[in-house]
Amino acid sequence: MLFLCDAQGLIGREMFAIDGVKLPSNASKAKSGTRAEFARQAAKLEGEVRKMLERHREADDKPTEPGLAEKETKRIKRLQKDAAQMRQWLGDNPEDRRGAKGAIRKSNRTDNESAKMATSKGVIQGYCGVAAIDAKCQVIVEAQAHGSGSEQELLVPVVEAMRDLIEQDSIVTADAGYHSEANLKALAELQVEGLIADNAMRKRDERFAAQDKHKAQPDPLWDKTPNQKKTRLFGPRDFHYDEDSKTCICPAGEFLYQNGSRVLIQGREAVKFTGAKRVCGPCPLRNQCLRHPDRTPVRQVVFFTGKHHRPESHTERMKSKIDSEEGRRRYGERFATVEPVFGNLRHNKRLSRFTLRGRTKVDTQWKLYCLVHNIEKLAHHGYAQ
Repeated sequence: MLFLCDAQGLIGREMFAIDGVKLPSNASKAKSGTRAEFARQAAKLEGEVRKMLERHREADDKPTEPGLAEKETKRIKRLQKDAAQMRQWLGDNPEDRRGAKGAIRKSNRTDNESAKMATSKGVIQGYCGVAAIDAKCQVIVEAQAHGSGSEQELLVPVVEAMRDLIEQDSIVTADAGYHSEANLKALAELQVEGLIADNAMRKRDERFAAQDKHKAQPDPLWDKTPNQKKTRLFGPRDFHYDEDSKTCICPAGEFLYQNGSRVLIQGREAVKFTGAKRVCGPCPLRNQCLRHPDRTPVRQVVFFTGKHHRPESHTERMKSKIDSEEGRRRYGERFATVEPVFGNLRHNKRLSRFTLRGRTKVDTQWKLYCLVHNIEKLAHHGYAQ
């Protein structure tokens, strides 16, 4: 299908927008947990069965309500069956699931390749369907489904899969969910031009200065308690630092000792000052100066000199690129490229959840829906012209 779309000139190769949608799968969220949690649940069920059997033995010679013994017998069998299924699963899966960094991820006894994912409508048990879309006619050039709620680890596999379509002048765009220093380094090694937003991109953009007024306000009827204003602590601006004499005076008017003149903090050169115990101990401004005045003896303050002693990171270079006028213009095209595609798949095609189990089957189902989307593009923008 991609070959036919390309033959009809529907793939421009100028910009590819990568994004994902998290959908529920054919798996029960209640059956998620680690091996240790499943072992505790099985032991709890087995303990409950033992208690019920003991009560049965004690009540053998006593009159019982009609039908009650039969109900308890059915409940015992059900609990024994659930505990046996957990023990069987633990035997078939001797290892916990691990993430990309080795951390333990929760398994699922219904579909162990699915994952718990946080969405705007709550936590779901499902898969993340990722798609790479060409900006010219919104043709999906790569589609993958992964049982992972972390989007960061999904960027590189998608870019590598579509490597043959990326040309020297092509650019790959993605939102802040795919941003990490490791991903930007991988794109540089693959020699792929990218625009990957970071979490603070909109805060640096003056066009979003008034975005807070569009956010939902808290319900005033929900909580009537007054907001407790936090006491503002003294910051470096409240300390008087004389660069020529290398002295520092705190808000209480006391001199601080210099305990480092060329200290490197994250590659930046700084000057450090600290107070004396005899001065900071009885100081009446401790609560305004120290975050934990009960256990922190003295105040320390750092002044950066502006000198850098490390090479520019990939994240810093990406910030400069995406904050430029051209970077903002090109990244602004991403939203109009990817969101209509997901709207078509979810609303028009009624893809509200994955109905199969296992990553291979779910990935196939996701690719089939994307295939139908491309067939429509070929019919409407290719052969119809």
